[in-house]
Amino acid sequence: MNMLFDSGKAATAAGPDRRETENPSQRIIGRLILCNGSRAIISASATEISGFNADTWAIGRLISIKGEKGRIVGIVYEMNTTSELWQDDSNNVIYIKVELVGEITDTPQGPSFRSGIGTYPALGSIAHRIRHADLQSIYQAGRGSVIEIGTLSQDSTIKAHVNVDMMLSRHFAVMGTTGVGKSSAVSILLRRATTAKPNLRVLILDPHNEYTKAFTDISLTIDAATLELPFWLFRIEEFADVIFRGNKIDEDEVEILREMVTQAKLRHNVAPSPSATPSLIKKPVTIDSSGLNADTPVPYRMSDLMKLIEDEMGKLESKHARPNMRALLHRLQTLNHEPRFRFMFSRSTIDDNMDAILSRIFRIPIDNKPIAVFQLAGLPSEVVNSVASVLSRIAFEIAMWSEGTYEILLLCEEAHRYVPADASQSFGPTRAAIARIAKEGRKYGAYLGIVTQRPGELDPTILSQCSTIFAMRLSNERDQDIVRSAISDSSASTISFLSSIGNREAITFGEAVGTPMRIKFVTQESHYLPKTASGGHDGERSTARQEVSTRLVVNRMRGG
Repeated sequence: MNMLFDSGKAATAAGPDRRETENPSQRIIGRLILCNGSRAIISASATEISGFNADTWAIGRLISIKGEKGRIVGIVYEMNTTSELWQDDSNNVIYIKVELVGEITDTPQGPSFRSGIGTYPALGSIAHRIRHADLQSIYQAGRGSVIEIGTLSQDSTIKAHVNVDMMLSRHFAVMGTTGVGKSSAVSILLRRATTAKPNLRVLILDPHNEYTKAFTDISLTIDAATLELPFWLFRIEEFADVIFRGNKIDEDEVEILREMVTQAKLRHNVAPSPSATPSLIKKPVTIDSSGLNADTPVPYRMSDLMKLIEDEMGKLESKHARPNMRALLHRLQTLNHEPRFRFMFSRSTIDDNMDAILSRIFRIPIDNKPIAVFQLAGLPSEVVNSVASVLSRIAFEIAMWSEGTYEILLLCEEAHRYVPADASQSFGPTRAAIARIAKEGRKYGAYLGIVTQRPGELDPTILSQCSTIFAMRLSNERDQDIVRSAISDSSASTISFLSSIGNREAITFGEAVGTPMRIKFVTQESHYLPKTASGGHDGERSTARQEVSTRLVVNRMRGG
């Protein structure tokens, strides 16, 4: 059952919570007049609610109802009077509608909360403002590794905790409109998670280049200038997407590419025969050629690939059409000489340095920097999907082939770009790689974090694999519907809170928390706040931007 809270007055440090010291009769706020199993109606009057905080009955507040063996906990979701007019000179009967979420019993160790209702309250039962100790029992940290990420919105003296093991192993999602503090929330979660789990590696796919500032002390930043991702690490589908620059792919050319890449890998990695072409001869490498194919991640030379295509074109009879071979050769030549793609085709990328490349990207060893911020904004736009596919796929494979030795969290910012609801709008290999982590990653220690401002545009299958959700303010009805579908036993009355919660607030529910809660994230120090490409912090717009020369802009456009 979903539980959402309206902000209330916190206890002060100067003394105990007033609710704990007042007479129990002073906490009475009404009587139960209807109960249908999951909901109840409480009757109150204006005189009964005028003697204490006006926000006692605010939408989203938790209250308790006296039961036979303890106290039933409910959340206020609707209020109305029996009359359409408010009477200033007489009592006004008020109906308070609540959803029942669980019950609290007293034990020698203190109050104990459990979800669900075992014994329902009788009609006429007294409704109270909830005790501070009862709130603490509802949101106690529980067992396992827990991290503190903020406080309850209803009572800022109660810390908000999540179980980091459950949050990671069963995946999580952070969603909210622009400017509500998503990136700051993510930075808090990641910083606390890497502290609690020192062996966790995090790879952030950062399309806006905003997370570097948030993790300057514990991260490595990889950008277009420092990236080294050899073309031979790309599978054929990924490589073809780069070659065709995101345009429609010619399947005949892809078949030629697949055949010639396989031959180029064999020529480069297997001991040559005495009759081999001198330009293709290379010292033998220990490799089992029986299983080698176009997708096997072993080095080969672009010069060899293009020479093989030229040789095939020169044959009197070839199973491939010459116009297709000629077109493919032209694409490869153009790509190989374009400065913007030097991260794929530099001289060093022909070496078999796969272990060094992956060790750097996936922080093996960690060297006190468990996070790699992968800045995608500086890459050519036509290769972003392929690069995301390669990184997502390899993240899973490292975790799998290391048999869980390396735990890797892949955090996808703006995830709806990679796994949109409309499959036809996505790049298939990227979608498949992320989906594989979502569905199978838990077994091997590959985890997924999804961040999006438009959950309505996100693949619902991917979202359904995220067992912990941090839902920040969402005003779009479709986005709210998506969150509603992700909350078990949820209703329209509770999801309406998403359009009105404040910045840095979130509705948190799922397996990483004992029960759903409305929280306010802790305030980050300014030097740990994410910074957008425009120079502003998360949720802000920079008012002072440093000017850059047109020469620098031109160099960046040209890949210089």
